[in-house]
Amino acid sequence: MKIIGKVSATENMPSTIDEFYFWTDKRCILSPFDVVKVTHELDSVTYGVVEEINHVTDSSSHFTSYISSDFGDTKEVVGYMNHLGMNYVKARVVCNTGDVYTPVLDGKQVSLCDEEDIKVALGLKDVKHPLVCGYLQMYQGDETCKVKVELDSHFLIGPEGAHLNISGISGLAAKTSYSMFLLNAIQHKFRLEDGSSAAFVFFNVKGRDLMAIDEANTDLSDMDKKIYMDLGLSAEPFKNVKYYYPYSKDSIVENVQTYAKPDDVKRQKENKKAFTYKFTFEKSQDKLDLLLANEDDSSGTLESCVNFVINKEGAFQGIDKWSSLEDAISKSTQAGNKDNKNKEIQVTSWRKFKRCISKAIRNDVFAKTHTNLDVDITDEIQNNLKAGQVMVIDIARLDENTQSFVFGSVARAIYDMKLGAERDDIPEKVILFVDELNKYASNDVPKNSPILRQLLDIAERGRSLGIILFSVEQFRSAIHDRVKGNCATHAYGRTNAIEVSKSDYRYIPKVYQNMMTRLSPGEYIISNPALRSLVNIKFPRPTYKQFPNG
Repeated sequence: MKIIGKVSATENMPSTIDEFYFWTDKRCILSPFDVVKVTHELDSVTYGVVEEINHVTDSSSHFTSYISSDFGDTKEVVGYMNHLGMNYVKARVVCNTGDVYTPVLDGKQVSLCDEEDIKVALGLKDVKHPLVCGYLQMYQGDETCKVKVELDSHFLIGPEGAHLNISGISGLAAKTSYSMFLLNAIQHKFRLEDGSSAAFVFFNVKGRDLMAIDEANTDLSDMDKKIYMDLGLSAEPFKNVKYYYPYSKDSIVENVQTYAKPDDVKRQKENKKAFTYKFTFEKSQDKLDLLLANEDDSSGTLESCVNFVINKEGAFQGIDKWSSLEDAISKSTQAGNKDNKNKEIQVTSWRKFKRCISKAIRNDVFAKTHTNLDVDITDEIQNNLKAGQVMVIDIARLDENTQSFVFGSVARAIYDMKLGAERDDIPEKVILFVDELNKYASNDVPKNSPILRQLLDIAERGRSLGIILFSVEQFRSAIHDRVKGNCATHAYGRTNAIEVSKSDYRYIPKVYQNMMTRLSPGEYIISNPALRSLVNIKFPRPTYKQFPNG
């Protein structure tokens, strides 16, 4: 490959086992994340990833440059002095082909890399259990090189590593798009391979973003189709998808609460792809704690009220619907009420409990009974979730408390299915995708939140059970340390300068931090245990139907 310069080791900037510097022509175009190679001892090759690029001349000061341009003449004229100039580059050592990790020597030639070199350097060569996660584009001009990036799926969805966290500001071809790109690649992989099986549960939290993921994107460009072909992926949308809409008394939109169009919901129902879900008291009484997920209960009084209800003590015997629950709670709020045997729970606690519960169950999704047209979402997961299936649960139009309840119920149902369901066809892996993770696992969520406890359990124990979390948020720094700390893979999208100044980014080189503030749509910086360095990947637009206005 093309030789672009030589190693330069000086007294102030020596080569080390971790990094080296080299000079190159001032018109040689390099970028951060580009890979270069240097011949080393014992016929080995050392690879480095470009971190910093500097331009320097023989001028002792900027004043010298000013004088040489006829004392500040900005016209395009030849100055009085012709300064010598060159670029010098800092490269981070990522590997050596002979495991020779002594510093590279001054004067050694530095070259660009071909595709095979890049794969060797970054740990992309001969990947076991390959899963496509995008592509690299290095160098510019005639030297441009595109490389398919394949990760070992065992480091993404277990058993070696698990969980993915994606952060970045909102925008077109951003967090959700990249999540869906990876998830589609995973479904594509398992459709073609025998052995491991995976099921998928997605939450639709914005407009109707994910409510047509089994319909083709008719606006997909020829360029994007070619990228899918080059990556060895199908440009088809998701397969075997079922949609679940929250129940509503509103008959105008097929009795559901959604941003989807009535005609689309009707068509999906006619094709047996869409269902309406609701929660009856009979099937939900053991989940009452989830209705209080956003309430601070440091004293444990609300938890005591929940246990009192679940154990059917006092006025709560024989309760079979939500309205009866409210009536029973109202009795408990009355001073001198004799129905409640537990005198440790004060009337003031019952009043607070009533305010929280009454506010939470006003939504139509908390219904009296089920009909043949409705499903209980937890039963659906425990009894009917099978390998290869994608469940999309729409919560976009629900209030925050109800969204938390639905999410907590689903997460708990997946956990219970993996731990105790008596089925022979339980998927080996269940991948749970949740957008806006900050609602459930931020640093501001009450520490006693049952949903936070559930997420922590999934993050810490999920890998061994085959429960994999794909999570998305705008600001990584706001997420609970134990959730993001247990994620093996991290994807960083475009963010702002304030965010990258937080401690979460301190291990990332400064130049890469600055790049995060100007990443383009369809571009992410990836960290994974199987990679020898952070990589700057690109990915094509989604294969499923897009709704520009949500």
